[in-house]
Order: sequence, then structure tokens, then C-alpha cells
Amino acid sequence: MSSPLKVINSEHAPKPIGPYSQGIEGNGFLFLSGQIGIVPETGELVDGIVGQTRQVLKNIDEVLRSAGFSLSNVVKSTVFLRSIGDFPQFNEIYAEYFKSTRPARSTVEVSGLPRNALIEIEVVAHK
Repeated sequence: MSSPLKVINSEHAPKPIGPYSQGIEGNGFLFLSGQIGIVPETGELVDGIVGQTRQVLKNIDEVLRSAGFSLSNVVKSTVFLRSIGDFPQFNEIYAEYFKSTRPARSTVEVSGLPRNALIEIEVVAHK
């Protein structure tokens, strides 16, 4: 018998701006909705690809923690970049957060993101 799904929301990450949850947990997996570089306390989008990448990863870490997970539990990430030209800067920051356990990853360039963000990342974690 499968376990029921649990809605995950962290007060330390930006609140959803639509009909979705920050995350859904079930059967040992946690699926996080995409995060952009919004500072939860102000609701403002940080400037630049470096700042946004750091904020996105902080937001992801907070949602993971609220469910008892950590970045080391991430098995897959999907990265959406407004410009693939930002890949080297994004990749350098990303490597700081995923040192020993590096999840599988896809990175794609998209024509637009919410609030005109430069990056959005969604992850799947397992424990």
C-alpha cells in the first residue's frame, strides 16, 4: 500500500503565487515546484544570475529542510535559464551547493520565466 501524499510548505521560502504547492512528498520522494530567486522576506527578485542562482538554491534548501530532507537527498534537478550564456556562472554557483552528491541534471534555455527571472530550478529528492 502506498503512503498518502503530503503537501510541503516552508515559511522560509517564497509562498506559491498560484494553485500549486512548494512540494509534494510521497513514497520517500519529494517533488519541489520550480523556485526563482525571490527573497521570501521581501518578495523581491534578486539581481543578476549569480544572485538569483544563490537565492534559488537557498529557497530549495529551505523547502527540503521543512520536509526533513537536505540537498544531499536531491536525485534530479531541472534548470531553466533565460539565456544559456549564463550557464558558466550558474554552474559555478551550483557546484558550491552540490559538492559530493551530484544529482542528475537537465538544463534548458527558455524564452521567459515568471517575474522575468533569469533562472528557475525544480528538484526531486529521495530518502
